[in-house]
Amino acid sequence: MAGNQMICFCKQVDYITIRKAMIEGARTVEEIKEMTGAGTGCGRCIPEIEKILASVCGCTQTSLESVVNAVKDGADTVEKVGEVTGAGTRCGRCKALIQNVIDLKK
Repeated sequence: MAGNQMICFCKQVDYITIRKAMIEGARTVEEIKEMTGAGTGCGRCIPEIEKILASVCGCTQTSLESVVNAVKDGADTVEKVGEVTGAGTRCGRCKALIQNVIDLKK
């Protein structure tokens, strides 16, 4: 996703705020709602929140599911996850999220 787009206009929650919540461990819409308030107004932003939650690396289009599976299969460093999935091998902005997936194993 290019730039820092507003995702939830009702609660003024932007893309980066949602990604930071993911780095802190949010993996569901309910957790995003609790941590950021996004999706608690009219709800029109929930499909966009779901798309953000499903993705780890925008550069390589790597899904959260792919990263979680790589970790479950033994990738225990950001570099190893990158070797398996490609995530974190370009701009690197997703490395903190990848590390969080490794730490939480989810």
